[in-house]
Amino acid sequence: MSEGKSLDPFLAGVDSPMFVVTTVCPHSGERAGCLVGFTTQCSIDPDLFVVCLSQNNHTYRLATRADVLVVHGLDDTQRPLAELFGTTTGDEVDKFAACSWRSGPQGAPVLADCPRWFAGRILDRTPWGNHTAFLLQPIEVGGGRAASPMMLSHVEDLRPGHEA
Repeated sequence: MSEGKSLDPFLAGVDSPMFVVTTVCPHSGERAGCLVGFTTQCSIDPDLFVVCLSQNNHTYRLATRADVLVVHGLDDTQRPLAELFGTTTGDEVDKFAACSWRSGPQGAPVLADCPRWFAGRILDRTPWGNHTAFLLQPIEVGGGRAASPMMLSHVEDLRPGHEA
């Protein structure tokens, strides 16, 4: 199989929204969360959403045993939260000790200051390249207040806690 071409020229100027995804392991109660940009709604009826997690990170390892993921929409003033979940690893840091949160569906962490979020039941997991896609069916939706979303251009200078 030949090497593929880089998508960099195609993606130049594309500015995707960023999200924080959190979860909890139902067996140990251990929490995890990370900053993600590979997400999309993938169905309208029924409502379904896909979140892709890097197979190298702590959140991915917990998500493989979890039943629920919580997807948080950040606003463009929440760079410190993006830095916390994007530049540190749960292998070394308890990110939840440094932010305000509450226990949501099935114990999954819901970040207190996010303008919008939803909890989704994991229906399927599919490896795609060096990420795994988690297909989510919404089970609880919160927030919804208008906010300018955190975009890739706001955080592209951050160094990830784990390489993708």
